[in-house]
Amino acid sequence: MRTKITRHIAIIIAIGFLFNIQSYAQENDPKNYRIRFGLSTKKQPDNTRLLEASFVGTHKKDRKDKVPVYNADINFYNVTEDGDLLLGTAKTDEEGTALLTVPENQKYITNEEGYINFKAVFEGTNDLDGEESELAVKDIFMELNLEVIDSVKTVILTAFTLDSLNTKIPIEDIDIKFAIGGFISNMPIQEGTIEGGEFQFKFPANISGDKNGNIDLIASIVDNEEFGNAIQKKNVNWGINKKIESEKNKLWSSAAPIWMYIVLSILLFGVWANYVYSIINLKNISNEGKELDLKNKH
Repeated sequence: MRTKITRHIAIIIAIGFLFNIQSYAQENDPKNYRIRFGLSTKKQPDNTRLLEASFVGTHKKDRKDKVPVYNADINFYNVTEDGDLLLGTAKTDEEGTALLTVPENQKYITNEEGYINFKAVFEGTNDLDGEESELAVKDIFMELNLEVIDSVKTVILTAFTLDSLNTKIPIEDIDIKFAIGGFISNMPIQEGTIEGGEFQFKFPANISGDKNGNIDLIASIVDNEEFGNAIQKKNVNWGINKKIESEKNKLWSSAAPIWMYIVLSILLFGVWANYVYSIINLKNISNEGKELDLKNKH
């Protein structure tokens, strides 16, 4: 992926737009920040394309100190020799990110090398200068075929691009990664290189699925120089079916282990025994005091 970023930054004015300067100490001086405006793209499983623009003020020394530009209008274009074709407009969110999903049937204009030139543009305001970022990628199409060949679960990925006549051209020498989709993060299971437009491998055994044995298999191309980011996925019933059985007397069940009941009973007995012992002693002390009083009177 080739990226070209053109910035027109007026730092003091720009950060003044992001901050209420009077409410910050000297370490938050606007001169300590620079504006970063970038564009990225991802081909999605349904063959739509996601365009993402990031618009953030970053501290020059402490790069972890970031302030997003919120609610800015970002225009996305397909750049051609005859002019810029508007694909759509989106506003930045609280993270300074603007997202535009371009439909599957979008007809892109490419250059002589087959690259689609994209551009994200912030037109600017009275307080903030304009920004723009460009990148160029080739379109890519991926298909996942999950077959059982000679009793072996086999994953076959095909990847291709299309020429001007919509003829499929196999992808060559592209790194690919496979993972199982998870609730928090994905679990990597395989990686390799696409050759002749294809990559295949034996699906590993002992992969846990949901209660019905279903899993999401995800194939990803990440930050490739030609194709950028692309993802394909398919749901398949190749996981191990984990039956949920009711368990009794376990720490994680509603019924605690028997030993916990015993220990708790002993502790409670000890506490109440101590209360009773203390009350009896207090009563004995009180009786002894009364006896001493009577003896003194006689």
